[in-house]
Parts: sequence; structure tokens; C-alpha cells
Amino acid sequence: MDSKKITVQAAITGDLKKVWDCYTNPKHIIKWNFASDDWQCPWAKNDMKVGGKYSARMEAKDGSFGFEFEAIYDTVVDQKSFSYTMTDGRKATVNFENKDHKILVTVSFDPESENPVEMQRGGWQAILDNFKKYTEAN
Repeated sequence: MDSKKITVQAAITGDLKKVWDCYTNPKHIIKWNFASDDWQCPWAKNDMKVGGKYSARMEAKDGSFGFEFEAIYDTVVDQKSFSYTMTDGRKATVNFENKDHKILVTVSFDPESENPVEMQRGGWQAILDNFKKYTEAN
């Protein structure tokens, strides 16, 4: 593993098809794609194929701040993994693995230079934890 990449993980209770669908389907993405309860994801679009575009709006519920996250898929292996390149050139990979009767979701990404690594890891882990909570509850 590239030591410069940041990696976050969550073990999700549920079958692979459901976990994959909750992670990749915009109707689910908008329900979990934020790091804290004072944020929201009002919309998401996902063209899940090589060369396809993912985009989502993340914003504070009070309207004080928001941004759009966009990426283009480099690889897609259905219900196993995908990788993408963000608009700033950073890359990320997401893997789904059956492990100990759970689905282990591992996200590895290139850090950006504006914020400390621990802050980035914490934010991405919080989003992944929110995904776990949402997926297991639905």
C-alpha cells in the first residue's frame, strides 16, 4: 500500500449486493454522504462505469458552506471495487470484501495539501461511519 495514501475502513453487517447498492446508488448516497448531522447531501449523480462521472453536493444545513465533489471512474468491478480520479487529480480506490460475515469497505485516497492528514482521515472516516450506520439501519 502506498504510504502517502490515507485509508479508512468499516465492517458493514449486510449482504454484498445491498452494501454496494447503498454505496453507489444516488437515492442512498444522499442519505449518508456527510460527516456530521449538521451537514447534508442534497443531491448526487453517479454514472457507474469507466469514464463515468460521480458528483455530489455536500453542504452545511444552515447554508453557511458547501461544495460539490466530482470524480471520473478509472475502474469499476461490480460489487468488488472501483477507483476514480478527483477533479484536482487525486486518486481514490474503494474495495468491498466479504470478511467474517461482514462486508469490509476500504477507502484509500491521496491526501490534499490544504488540511492536516489526521483531519482528512477523520472526515472520510466519519462519512464511512455514517454510511455503515445508514446501511445497517435500512
